[in-house]
Amino acid sequence: MARKNAATRRNILRSVGAGAAGVGLAGCLGGDDELDDLADEADGAEDAADSGGNQLIYSQQVDPIQLDPLVVGDIYSYQVINRVFDPLYEFGEGTDIVPKIAVDEPTIERDGQRYIIELRDDVRFHDGEPLTAEDVQHTYTAPIEEAELGDDALETIESIDVIDDHAVQIDLEFSFVPFQIEVLTNNIVSEAARTADREAYNTEPPIGSGPYELTEWRQGEVAELTRFEDYWDELPNVETVRMVPVEEDTTRATRLQTGESDAIDGIPPQIWDTVQEMENADLMERPGINYFFAAFNCNQGPTADPLVREAVDYAFSMDQAVSNFVEPAGTRNYAPLPLPVVEEWDMPIDEWREIPHDRDRDRAAELMDEAGVPDDYEFTILSPPDDIREQIAVSIGNGLQDIGYDAQVQRLEWGAFLDNIDTGDDDDYNIYLLGYLNPPDPDLYFTPLFHESNAGNAPNGVFYENDDVMEKITTARRSADFEERRELYIDVSTQILEDRVHLPAYSPKTTLGVGHHVHDFVAHPRQRLNPRMVGPTNNVSIDN
Repeated sequence: MARKNAATRRNILRSVGAGAAGVGLAGCLGGDDELDDLADEADGAEDAADSGGNQLIYSQQVDPIQLDPLVVGDIYSYQVINRVFDPLYEFGEGTDIVPKIAVDEPTIERDGQRYIIELRDDVRFHDGEPLTAEDVQHTYTAPIEEAELGDDALETIESIDVIDDHAVQIDLEFSFVPFQIEVLTNNIVSEAARTADREAYNTEPPIGSGPYELTEWRQGEVAELTRFEDYWDELPNVETVRMVPVEEDTTRATRLQTGESDAIDGIPPQIWDTVQEMENADLMERPGINYFFAAFNCNQGPTADPLVREAVDYAFSMDQAVSNFVEPAGTRNYAPLPLPVVEEWDMPIDEWREIPHDRDRDRAAELMDEAGVPDDYEFTILSPPDDIREQIAVSIGNGLQDIGYDAQVQRLEWGAFLDNIDTGDDDDYNIYLLGYLNPPDPDLYFTPLFHESNAGNAPNGVFYENDDVMEKITTARRSADFEERRELYIDVSTQILEDRVHLPAYSPKTTLGVGHHVHDFVAHPRQRLNPRMVGPTNNVSIDN
């Protein structure tokens, strides 16, 4: 992806969280007293599940911030707009893809460089206008033309031709295997409604073709979705969905127990047992398609030296950090990819498990000396505004302190965090903690996270240089042969792990708490698709 698009990706990524001040090497997660208070409150609460009418109240972790599918990049905005819009193809219960607006699977020609897609002729937007091939064309061309590119895969498109009102032809610059799972699952917008007022389409309830209309949005308070009675596909059972942002974990748990919320998003370790033990709700979990890691500045400063990166690996225990701060809400990951991708591609994670070192302070100090790191050097470790990643950053800092080096952990709001890791300047950072969520194909992780063409373009703050690795990433990106791609990605992964460009940490589970009075609720492993009120395998209903 060209450097000119860096600002757009920063905007997308920084929309994941809210501001926070910098901190030192102190601090811990919520204490036992807080959890005891929550448990006492939960045990004494009455089941107030009936919220009145055929309505579901869903507590999100973070407030949505945008509404235009061509601009949105954060999970919590997607959780709202995925009820309002439909894609050509949608995810099934897992990572499988099934037709939605498309009539059938695409016709693929020219060795994977041409997609011909027939559209249903009965799809209408909420304003009554038909969805046509021109809307599809606009959806895929506008982000590039408007410099709002949030999807690298769109850059593989060479041209989009409208065959007729209900058929499009998409030609790619090269055969790009992840195209269908990455691009053809994007929500389709109304060209007429969006171009009439682009700003309003992003900040006021937009017109889509999905099962719900967004009828009210008070940012920071509620996004109310009302069933679209003229929906072209299966009508959802639930008439109204109220999405309420509740950032405090214990408050979300209390709302679930008391029935103030019918379902809640995100069950972190602090409230795991509390939710699991509720008599009026279930804790749902699925392996998450995501990858969280500690990354090194390979551009400047001591961590540009592989010996120093290996010393950091010796200085602390990632196994212990994940055990302390992540489990059971996430799983230790030893690969530079999401665990479901590793499993689906049959990658040698057992071999990669042997690459990280056990903690050895003496060996860490020896490597620092061998690398010539000054005794008075102070390492800077950046964390986004997230307790778990901050705690892992603190663990790394404590390990460095134990071998005689000063270290400061800075917990930054998203804008400052992403601006810093774009610089490659060791005055700004040596190590940073981050996570990445994309559809389940290795290219959609290796290209943005490691390829030199994306250096200085968050989330790639590593500035890694290795000609062999870069060539293999590019070759695999352009190959249509699964086995060739698999072997290339295994080689790339092994080299990245041995060079310790990243220290893989964990893959969070997709977790939800759902009241017993809610039926046919299916948790999808892609968090942004939840709550799926109606889909290929379910249609949620509620006991009044």
